Order: sequence, then C-alpha cells, then structure tokens
Amino acid sequence: MTPSEKPAPEKTVPGKADSEKTSEDRTAAPDPRRWRVLALLGVAQLMLIVDVTVVAIALPEMGADLGLDRSGLTWVASVYALVFGGLMLLGGKAADVLGPRRVVLAGLALFTLASLLAGLARSPELLLAARGLQGAGAAAMSPAALSVIVRTFSGPELSRALGVWSALGGAGAAVGVLVGGVLTSGPGWPWVFYVNVPVGALLLLALFRWVRPWPGSGGRLDVLGAALATGATAAVVYGLVAAGDDGWLGAPTLVALLVGVVGYVLLARHLRASAAPLVDPALLVRRPVLRGLGLIFVATALMISVFFLGSFTLQQLHGFSPLDTGLTFLPVAVGTILGSSVAGRVLPRLGVRVVSVVGLLVAAVGLAAAAGIFSMTVLVVGITVAGFGVGAVFVAAAGSLFSAAGPHEAGVASGALSTFHEFGAATGVSAVSSVAAAALVDPGFETFAAGYWFAAAVALAAALASLAPARTAS
Repeated sequence: MTPSEKPAPEKTVPGKADSEKTSEDRTAAPDPRRWRVLALLGVAQLMLIVDVTVVAIALPEMGADLGLDRSGLTWVASVYALVFGGLMLLGGKAADVLGPRRVVLAGLALFTLASLLAGLARSPELLLAARGLQGAGAAAMSPAALSVIVRTFSGPELSRALGVWSALGGAGAAVGVLVGGVLTSGPGWPWVFYVNVPVGALLLLALFRWVRPWPGSGGRLDVLGAALATGATAAVVYGLVAAGDDGWLGAPTLVALLVGVVGYVLLARHLRASAAPLVDPALLVRRPVLRGLGLIFVATALMISVFFLGSFTLQQLHGFSPLDTGLTFLPVAVGTILGSSVAGRVLPRLGVRVVSVVGLLVAAVGLAAAAGIFSMTVLVVGITVAGFGVGAVFVAAAGSLFSAAGPHEAGVASGALSTFHEFGAATGVSAVSSVAAAALVDPGFETFAAGYWFAAAVALAAALASLAPARTAS
C-alpha cells in the first residue's frame, strides 16, 4: 500500500468489510490478539515496501560485483515491482477463494526463501530470478494481509487499523533508503536481502500461531488474466530497457512494444469474455477511475526514477558512499510524507483536479532544478520538492479512484491502485534508465541531467492532462 490509499478506509473499505462479514464475524467478540496481529502484518508489509527502494542504493555495488550492465541493473530494480504489481489482483482473489491466512503464510514463506536466494546469488540470472520470486511472494501476501485486517477489525477500530496500514507506504520509502545505505556500506549488498530472512521466519511462526484460519469462499482464479497483464507489461518494460541500447526505433524496442500492445488487447478481450474476470471491465472505463490509475502510475514512476537516478548521481558523480546516499535521501522520503499529509487535508476542499495539477507542477519544478543546476545541494532540494509534489499526487489518485468505486468494489479498486503503483515503478525505472543510458556507463552531469529533464517533462505533461475535468460515476 502507498500513502495514496489514505482516503480509502473511511469511504469504502470499512463498508465493504462490514457488508461482507458473516453473521458469526459480526456477533463474535473482538479478537484479543487483533492489535498484535496488526503489528505483525504491518512489519511484514513494511518489509515488502522497503524492498522496492532498498535495492536502489545497492545497485552500483551489485553492478560492480556481478558485472551487471545498464539493462541488468534496470531489471534488478524493476522486475520485483513488475511481478509484484502483475500478480497483485490474483493474490487478492486467491485470498478470497482459498482463505487469507493460508495465502499470507504462503506468500511470506516464498518471499523469505527468495530473499535468501537473492543474497546468495553470484550471477545476474540467479539474482533476477530471485527478485521475480520475491515479487510473487509479495503479491500473494500483501492483499491477503489486508483481508486479514478487514476480517479482524470492525467499526471505528477498522478505520484506525487501515490508517496505520496506509501510513506504511511513506515509512517504507524512508526506511528503505536508510537500510540500503547502512547494509551496503557495512556487511555488503547481499545483506539488503539477507535481513529479510530472520525477520520473515519469525513473522511466519507468529502469524501461524495468531492469525485465525478463516475459510475461503471457493471459486476460480483468473490465472490467464494475471498472466496476460504481467506478460504485456513485461514486454513494454523490456522495450523501454532495449531503447537505451538500440534506440527508440531499434527492432528489439519496436517488437517488444508491439507484443505489449497485443497483450493488452488480448487482456481486454479476456476480461470482457470471462465469467470471473481478474477485474470488472466496467470499473476500469469510468473516467475518475482511469484518472486515478493514471495518476498513481505517473507518481510512482517519478518517485522510483528519482531514487534510481539519484543513487547513481550521488555515488558516481558526487562520490557519496551508500550510507551517505541513504541518509541524503531521507529528506525526499519526508517530503513525500508531508505532501501526502497536506494533500489529504485540502483534497475535500480543492478537489482532485487542483491537487493533482499542483502536485505534478511542483514535482516538475523540483526535477527541472535538479536537471538544470550542477550542485549537490540543489539536487537534494530539488528532488525533495519533487517528492512533496509526488506525495500530493498519491492522495489525489486515491481520491479520484474511490470517488467512482462503490463499497462492494473497494477491494478490487484498492488492488488496481496497488497494481498500477508497482507497474509505474517498473516502467519508470526502465524509461529513465534508457534516457540516461550514457550516464550509467560514463557518468557526467549532462548525461544524468537528461534523465531528470525527461522526468520533469513527464510530470508537466501529466499536469496538463489532469486539467481535463473528470465526471464522477453515477
């Protein structure tokens, strides 16, 4: 979950939870272990979110040790988010069908084992495979954990629990960059993965003991829909990565992008024809929903691009250590949290369009400053300002999407938001690494600046697109 999901608890998810609880759930006494369960699931979710940003700090060291080229480094950063996002909706459906406790434990076990495999990896191929398995485990655990929370809490306590859950997104960004710097500077980059192993093992034992074994509802899983969504996005990401090596008109780029488009067309046809689709197509065609998904995609792409570019800029151009880089990124994470907080307060009064446009313009200004002025201080201030704007866009995205989603659609709407969040991370890293490809081989201010200029242009274009009014669903 991201900071963008703050509006969801009060408007939708509690209503969904109350309407879907069985009579036994509604009459049963509150679980005396509920806050303990929330704390454990919160730590597990934080671990998943941290893994998006913790690797960015360690990338230069990984590249040197494993001989990773630019495209390899890009895939290490993006494959986790790609698989995480691609299988998120399937993981949520699995929790409904099989029961959330079973899926939480299976997902956490897979994530923990994959983390061990990633730390032991001594070849690029094994590291990429382990990162993909981490994403699959995260995609199973995250939505199932939220399902456990919804079933465990009720009434005002549910809103409080979901507020804690939503706050983990901003905290994860801050913890990720700091932990990545500490571990990479200390025992080495494998420990950004090894640290998950003892934590995951302890969480497995505790959750096995304390989470209630709710039964599943039965039904079918739309595996084909999940495969099409993930495969099509993987093709697009591959095309963006290839563009950095072969140019935007190179055959690998064009073929991969064409395969991605065909995959999305097949996915749309499948969703319309399936009796139990991964997501209801009627939800996805509502303009506020489309606006929300587009905003979360762009905001996450910008945020992860800042961490990816900034990690190389600070270490290769300014001579920072991984620890110094992690500490330097803390203001960016704080700026993102503050932007989310301010936007949450003004969104009811100003509306989605104003908040999203202002947030994107602020992000564009910060990124343009980082691109136009060669100064470490200006770089940090600029990307912190950009983080503030991106945080506001996160909240606007959720506000737009949930304004058009009814209580009975809250689960799939939240899953869709998280899915586009992860796809934005994967696509953003791929695109910005291709634009700044030369900088990763021969570091220089001008080559790094190209990546920041590109990100600023994307933010500006998204702000102009957000000026169009969005009709709320009837």
